[in-house]
Amino acid sequence: MGRARTGLELLRDEGGFGQKLKGGRIGLVTNPTGITADFRTSVSVCAELPGVRLTTLFACEHGLYGEKQAGVRFEDGTDAETGLPVRSLYGRHKKPTPEMLAEVDAVLFDMQDIGVRFYTYLSTLLYVMQACAENGKRLVVLDRPNPLGGLRAEGGLLRPGYESMVGAWRMPIRTGLTIGETAAMANGLLGLGCELDVVPLSGWSREMDYAATGLPWIMPSPNMPTLDTVRVYPGTCLLEGTNLSEGRGTTRPFEWFGAPWLDGHRTAEALNARKLPGVHFHPVYATPAFSKHAGELCGGVRLFVTDAAAFEPVRAGLYILHTVASLYPERFEWLPPFREGMKPFVDLLAGGDEVRHAVGDEVRLRELLVRWEEEARQWQELRRDYLLY
Repeated sequence: MGRARTGLELLRDEGGFGQKLKGGRIGLVTNPTGITADFRTSVSVCAELPGVRLTTLFACEHGLYGEKQAGVRFEDGTDAETGLPVRSLYGRHKKPTPEMLAEVDAVLFDMQDIGVRFYTYLSTLLYVMQACAENGKRLVVLDRPNPLGGLRAEGGLLRPGYESMVGAWRMPIRTGLTIGETAAMANGLLGLGCELDVVPLSGWSREMDYAATGLPWIMPSPNMPTLDTVRVYPGTCLLEGTNLSEGRGTTRPFEWFGAPWLDGHRTAEALNARKLPGVHFHPVYATPAFSKHAGELCGGVRLFVTDAAAFEPVRAGLYILHTVASLYPERFEWLPPFREGMKPFVDLLAGGDEVRHAVGDEVRLRELLVRWEEEARQWQELRRDYLLY
């Protein structure tokens, strides 16, 4: 079977891509997913590029080594292996400062994204693009496959005023783009003026399942362990904005949800009655080891994706919320804003307040789904000019 080759591998193996960087100092935004098929890290590859000098490493959410749980802020440090400075993009600063870029002529970006708006790597990418444009630095994005494939988009477009770290610009929940295509599209539509190069993938096509790429799967974050997790995440991440456990602290994050007051059999039966395409809901008990309901026995439901091509994770996520809110109106809750003056977290995840107002109301939910389907179609037309594959 043929194998896809990442932008990192082409940068290493094809001399032409590295010529633009020769004689310069480079910074690298990466994490453990920056890896070649033969398990060389992007740090080691970039440190050995001929005619360039790796001077700075940048770390976003979850840290340079992928060791930090969601939402854990951290400050600058030093990489023990190389001795290079590690600049935090998930502490006091989400966007590189001029001081962080002072020893850099070009920034390389190499991380495995999953093609979902609220996965924070896309926001980090946008902030890095803005900083490079403002400080006259070249940005080189080393492309990687979208593990959800590149054919479909899902979910509504983010509404103005709801921009945040979990949604930096107006895109749907499931983008259907690689991270390189996302960079090109953001640069074009937002007029960022970033001097951007994308080192493309070789041997990847939009319908390709990640397993077919032949590339190793490295967890992009602590609660994204498998491709099964990736498949459901665009929908079940919305549960983070509620008092339901979304499975953090269990061995099936985002594939399982529950609460001490939830009857898994009743909830699974109601969800299966919806006959949502490509998914079966099964009652499962679990006791999260950390995060919501830690140490409490929870009734819950496990999602089994039976047909990945037919499965619509965003639709499934909305119906999970709707079903639980309808069955347990006295127990189900939206989490309050993290701080006074902020919007509820589910609104930031959803890119607007429509989900919070539609869940529990069958008519409004159906109207929301129709509108989101139309916005996803609009996005797919809009993205045509930026597709690389």
